[in-house]
Amino acid sequence: MPALAERLGYSPDARLIIINCDDIGSSHSANVACETAMRDGIATSATLMVPCPWAREAVERFKDLDVGIHLTLTAEYPTYRWRSLTDAPSLRDAQGYMPRSAAEFWERADPTEVEAECRAQIDQALSWGIDITHLDNHMGTLQVNAKYFPIYVKLAREYKLPLRMAGASADARLGFQSRAQCDAAGVLYPDFFSFDWGGKPMRQAFEDYLAAPRAGVMEMLLHCVSDGAELRAYDKTELSIRLHDAEVGADKTLKARFDKAGVKRISFRGLRDLMRKGA
Repeated sequence: MPALAERLGYSPDARLIIINCDDIGSSHSANVACETAMRDGIATSATLMVPCPWAREAVERFKDLDVGIHLTLTAEYPTYRWRSLTDAPSLRDAQGYMPRSAAEFWERADPTEVEAECRAQIDQALSWGIDITHLDNHMGTLQVNAKYFPIYVKLAREYKLPLRMAGASADARLGFQSRAQCDAAGVLYPDFFSFDWGGKPMRQAFEDYLAAPRAGVMEMLLHCVSDGAELRAYDKTELSIRLHDAEVGADKTLKARFDKAGVKRISFRGLRDLMRKGA
């Protein structure tokens, strides 16, 4: 089969990158910074946290941009919480909100209720008029767990949407052949994935990529949030990562360097359209 780049209409050796802003809808500060990264900076797509309080603002701010759904099954902050759309018992912690960690989610979430909640989030976004470009998931709850991964693939197949996927080496470590499951279902995903939350800063990650860009489609992530009282009220531990990403996302000089390196920035829309053509 031809390489994904070639199927998307590029040369087989084309260097393509998707730069996704995760977590729009999580706060007003996230919406502001992610919109700047998309309109003026390097980002090419974003994903919406449908259950969160600022989701409706995100719908309006990003209505002419490429937006996917950040399937949300956890609410990690101690004092800033959100609930599931379906109010499923296995998706409520003792305080009545979504579980705070992926581990807590994996311990008690019922797969039937998880699928129903994910469908509700996708359908809510569609009812708001979002032309959904792809699916990914908050905190990797579906992506890296063998019990829940089939739900991720099932939804992608039924809604004809591409997925964020772990890289090939991570796929081997996970041990449940996630890429092979997608291939069997006809679900598309980028060739490569690079992200290290709390590890390598994203500026360095982009520098490393630009030093030797690989032929094929790479996905890389940003978690952009603007500074201010709102961010500092809910994020007590990781705000430095988000502020760093906001700075990187808005860096126009970095945008020019992608162009100079012959790297084309694309979104998931091309993958989605290819899936829907049955290619």
